[in-house]
Amino acid sequence: MFRTDKDPWRWCLAICAAFLALLWIRLHIPSKIYFDEVHYVKAARVLLSMERPQNPEHPLVGKELLAAGIALFGDNPRAWRIMPALFGTLGLFAFSRLMWAASQRRLATILGTVLLATNFTWFIQSRIAMLDIFMATFAMLAFWQIAAALRWQEQARWRLALAGLFLGLAMGSKWSVVGPAMVPGLAMLLLSLVHRRKGFLFSAKGPPIAGISLAEAAVWLGIVPLLVYFATFWPAFHYARNPVDPWGIVQYQGYMVQLQDSVTKKHNYMSTWWQWVLDIRAVWYLYEKVDGTQRGIVLIGNPVAMWGGLAGLGWCLWAGLRRGRKDALGLAVLYLVAIGMWVGNRKPVQFYYHYLLPGAFLMGCLALALDQFWRREDRWRWLGMGTLAAALAVFAWFLPIISAAELSGGRKSYETWMWLPSWR
Repeated sequence: MFRTDKDPWRWCLAICAAFLALLWIRLHIPSKIYFDEVHYVKAARVLLSMERPQNPEHPLVGKELLAAGIALFGDNPRAWRIMPALFGTLGLFAFSRLMWAASQRRLATILGTVLLATNFTWFIQSRIAMLDIFMATFAMLAFWQIAAALRWQEQARWRLALAGLFLGLAMGSKWSVVGPAMVPGLAMLLLSLVHRRKGFLFSAKGPPIAGISLAEAAVWLGIVPLLVYFATFWPAFHYARNPVDPWGIVQYQGYMVQLQDSVTKKHNYMSTWWQWVLDIRAVWYLYEKVDGTQRGIVLIGNPVAMWGGLAGLGWCLWAGLRRGRKDALGLAVLYLVAIGMWVGNRKPVQFYYHYLLPGAFLMGCLALALDQFWRREDRWRWLGMGTLAAALAVFAWFLPIISAAELSGGRKSYETWMWLPSWR
């Protein structure tokens, strides 16, 4: 059933429905604020009052969505986390659509969707009132539209317009997306120079997208995202105290940078980019007796998926550069740019949750590689299904310690899942 390259949208919807159902279990536990919710739930509450700036080092979209959850469903634990759960599910579906539009491969699309749902990080960030899942979801919506614009070029104009909107909302959620957000525009520039030569700026003939000139693409992928991004600050112009000056909004970005760079106090779970890539540094979001029993939530990556993804990345680079696989090259470039922006990042304190977006692109790379193995006619074809089965088994095994389940072993329960000393 997986050899027919037919859009598996029903499979994708079913996977997303199962993902949401799993998120819903114990979404209200812990019944108190934990980890970085202390910043963002408070910011959402203050935003509802429009009293003053709160948590001004980050843009507003994610906090606006958290505030919407509280406004709609009350100030309670499930309401704090309902928007991350819904957006995490939406982002998972958008990723499945990106995989299909980019590859037109049924199995790769299904594999990618399952791998992202079970790579731990997407699941965990969809169950906590933080900003990262909003950024990643809007990014997936944007890249879905861009891949679809390249695939179905008669739809390119409206899809690029939507992509610009979503890129602006992604940046308006968190700046971690800025590097990948620049990739489509730069790729359009490079391909226009290659294929259109002297007429690269205004010609709309031929690749990369017939009917769309570089000048028009710059509007959709450059100007629109910036306008949307700045528009997301509209509530900040109307605070009762210390409102942001609309005419000083550009300078205000520098103030936000200063605030982020001012966080220099070392944290027990801080880490750097290479530790994220190797999946060797965990973040303990929760580990205590709460809601009547011992519970824990540890942020790590699914070792099968994250370590296997590095091999998938290597295959995608080879397939893209040597075999002309544009889907493979595109996902590999997005991963490298997403992680690359952290290599030279001067932000003093960083955490593994910054790997959420790069890790998602890595799942796409792994899915394409496993799909290719499945298409072989020798014994290696079962590597694809075997890797998926192993990733699912590891997800099931770790589920109690990434979902705040009851841990029956008391204070030492966590040792069951500590495969590496650095995860402790």
